[in-house]
Amino acid sequence: MTSKKVIELFYDVVSPYSWLGFEVMCRYRNVWNIDLKLRPAFLGGVMHGSGNKPPGVIPNKFMYMTRDLNRLSEYFGVPLQPPSDPFEAMFNKGSLSAMRFVTAVQATEKSGDEQVEQVSRELWRRIWSEDKDITEPASLAEAAVKAGIPESGIKELLELSTSKEIKDKLKLSTQEALDHGAFGFPMLVCRVDGKPEMFFGSDRFELLAHCIGEKWLGPKPDKTAAKL
Repeated sequence: MTSKKVIELFYDVVSPYSWLGFEVMCRYRNVWNIDLKLRPAFLGGVMHGSGNKPPGVIPNKFMYMTRDLNRLSEYFGVPLQPPSDPFEAMFNKGSLSAMRFVTAVQATEKSGDEQVEQVSRELWRRIWSEDKDITEPASLAEAAVKAGIPESGIKELLELSTSKEIKDKLKLSTQEALDHGAFGFPMLVCRVDGKPEMFFGSDRFELLAHCIGEKWLGPKPDKTAAKL
């Protein structure tokens, strides 16, 4: 049995394309011979650090994105529904508090990323399916409850999320994404022939599969098909 290839997924819940990449990689975690590492990071920091511009400041790009998400929702089987004011949700309110909260969950998880996965999914669901807030402590607490985190531990997580330790941890993850060449999310990093390779976006899975010697079986793989 060959050792599993480690794939790091850098993401931010404010990014709908990150949700697509997240769900696909979670589906392939038990199909491909990979060890998926979730890397919550801050998209705003990556955009600033790379000099990239958000789609909201380019009208044609923003209009295309809203149409594109409807098609992608059906294709990937992810319940994407843009919020009533995407620009407000994505760029004015942002996701810093949400990503600090996700980072706090990851910092306290004893093994694996199960709680990180569930909390991230619930935050995506709030902003990109239910048109709800992801910035207020009450909103984060609600997402955590739906993710299965005991209410008794949520207050501690909220307090931890504002600590210097967690702020620094999120900054480090964001800087590591930039060091890999990130200019947006989702970003996947794996090692091919001993060298790190970066793949950006939710439309590079077929190329990723080719580079790691696996088969791309579409956005909703049948686990049995991977053995054919």
